[in-house]
Amino acid sequence: MRQLLDAGKIKRGVVVGGGYIGLEMAEALVRHGLEVSLISRPPQVMGTLDYDMGALVSQALRDVGVSLYPEETLTAFETKDGKVTGVVTDKRTLPTDIVVLGLGVRPNTALAAAAGIPLGEKGAIRVNERMETGIAGIWAAGDCAESFHLVSRRPFYVALGTVANRQGRVAGINLGGGYATFPGVMGTAVTKICEIEVARTGLQEKEITAVGLEHVSAVIKSRTKAGYYPGAGEITVKLLAEKGSGRLLGGQIVGMEGSAKRIDTVATALHAGFTVEDMINLDLGYAPPFSPVWDPVVIAARAVAKKL
Repeated sequence: MRQLLDAGKIKRGVVVGGGYIGLEMAEALVRHGLEVSLISRPPQVMGTLDYDMGALVSQALRDVGVSLYPEETLTAFETKDGKVTGVVTDKRTLPTDIVVLGLGVRPNTALAAAAGIPLGEKGAIRVNERMETGIAGIWAAGDCAESFHLVSRRPFYVALGTVANRQGRVAGINLGGGYATFPGVMGTAVTKICEIEVARTGLQEKEITAVGLEHVSAVIKSRTKAGYYPGAGEITVKLLAEKGSGRLLGGQIVGMEGSAKRIDTVATALHAGFTVEDMINLDLGYAPPFSPVWDPVVIAARAVAKKL
């Protein structure tokens, strides 16, 4: 693909799928000067964000020239002389010179199932905290293995390299005769689309509803640095908390440079079982090149606390 792009003969590209890989590939094609279209079955890209935060990412893509076609389904390809010439959806045909499929993944567990190993969430291999399967002496880790969500307290499946690495470490220690456990995950992830950074952790609204909890949320806009400091960019933070207890349930961030890694503060607070009141009193670092006096994450926590 890189050789074709560098040759300069490809002018138009279509990306199918609005997840991390699809968006990053759309960025790559834009940077190579292509006319880029992106097809997404959901109404917004980045399905791991709530609708309102996903809308910010959709707008960021439009701002760099990507044509979005949400709520459309891929049905066929048009070809000529063995090369793709068009992408057909249930609503239109988009002419193109290259197609990138970013349709997500499923756990490839047919071999495990045939061997009688119990499967769990989304067909992933069920494991205990030591990454051992339901059959003694058989271990699993990575994109085919189930996880446990630390906020919902339910089995959870996510295909992320960070999770796979940590699970692999635990499995390796146990296989080598040691003792280690993997307590679980929260689906923490970050990405970048051109100048916009995106981050999320914990539960989103539809997941909170699915586990039967009531919640309150707040969305705030702030700056990545002190407003008067050169290079300060806009940042939008959304926090979700359990109604009544104020227990933090999740967070999402979209913004300019310096935004995404702030999700680590939220992820750490989730690990610790913090309430939003606990977050308000966090002793976070401040200097004008790095943050406003009140960090955007703390401003969001204050906004949720007011609603509580």
